[in-house]
Amino acid sequence: MSVTYAADGAVGTITLDNPPANSYDIEMVTELGAAIDAAAADATSRVIVVRSASERFFCAGADIKSFLANDADANMEMIRTAHAALSRIAAADKPFIAWIAGHALGGGLEIALACDLRYAAEGSFRLGTPEVTLGLLPGNGGTQRLPRLIGRGPALELLLTGRQVTPDEALALGLVGGLFADDDAFAAHAQRLAAGPPVALAAIKRCVHEGAERPLDEGLALERDLIERLFRLKDATEGLTAFVEKRDAQFVGA
Repeated sequence: MSVTYAADGAVGTITLDNPPANSYDIEMVTELGAAIDAAAADATSRVIVVRSASERFFCAGADIKSFLANDADANMEMIRTAHAALSRIAAADKPFIAWIAGHALGGGLEIALACDLRYAAEGSFRLGTPEVTLGLLPGNGGTQRLPRLIGRGPALELLLTGRQVTPDEALALGLVGGLFADDDAFAAHAQRLAAGPPVALAAIKRCVHEGAERPLDEGLALERDLIERLFRLKDATEGLTAFVEKRDAQFVGA
């Protein structure tokens, strides 16, 4: 399989492994959707990392040869399958984190954009949406998620030119939330996030994703509803008590 999910304690991992560049077709996108579903349903994991088995590529996007071999209807079937799969990331209770340690281009960057958080390795590889140079547009959410993430002007500059950026510029744009020297440094960060209160993490995701689609007053009402629920849970009592007692909190998810 070119996409797999593996549970390892609190941090689960979805791995893209389709050499040489993790370019995808509808079969790989279907496998990605199944891995997302497996990760979301895994009761043992608290955060999910989406990463690549390749040292050079996170993902180079759709397989261009497959696009050429298919007709428009077949290509749109893949697009719809990808949209459905990536949309399920936002619906999942736990945070999904893209770990980008190689080129993330076109649909590959769009996989990362669908995640809740993105981090990159230090290096000279590139991130971008070059679809315009093919006479296309980024069809797996790039035209919608990128402007929401970095702003309409900066997003349009990347989308309309197809310009690719280094990890340093991606950080400056807000495309990624941080840079790490290597896998071990990133893994330690993921473990720290996984030690957080899972119910609160899920509530924050819901507030942000659902609230952004509602008028402000309705988003605030959702926020009030969810924080009231959190106040009634053991994790809130534990977190507040640990703060007062100056110790690390031990969250249990209740």
